[in-house]
Amino acid sequence: MNIENTKAQMRKGVLEFCILSVLRNSDAYTSEILQTLKDAKLLVVEGTVYPLLTRLKNDGLLHYRWEESTSGPPRKYYGLTDEGKEFLLELNNTWTELSDAVNIITQQN
Repeated sequence: MNIENTKAQMRKGVLEFCILSVLRNSDAYTSEILQTLKDAKLLVVEGTVYPLLTRLKNDGLLHYRWEESTSGPPRKYYGLTDEGKEFLLELNNTWTELSDAVNIITQQN
């Protein structure tokens, strides 16, 4: 069994939750989202994030707006819709329950 594949699948499973969490307080453009994930040691590449942002937008959880940049082309800023905020709340509750359950199981002798 390949441990790297298993670790990648675990990260992929929480990526949507992490991206929505990054956007919970303010809009951000993709580079900021990627940097926040990197800073948290969640290694992700642009090729993974862009399709996920598009899917979240198509699902009505995100909106975006274009903003002019002084250092290059316009930037696409993503933010949570009202539906996205509710969805994030549900994910947060589910994460807490799941995390508690996993901690109980993995800390048993």
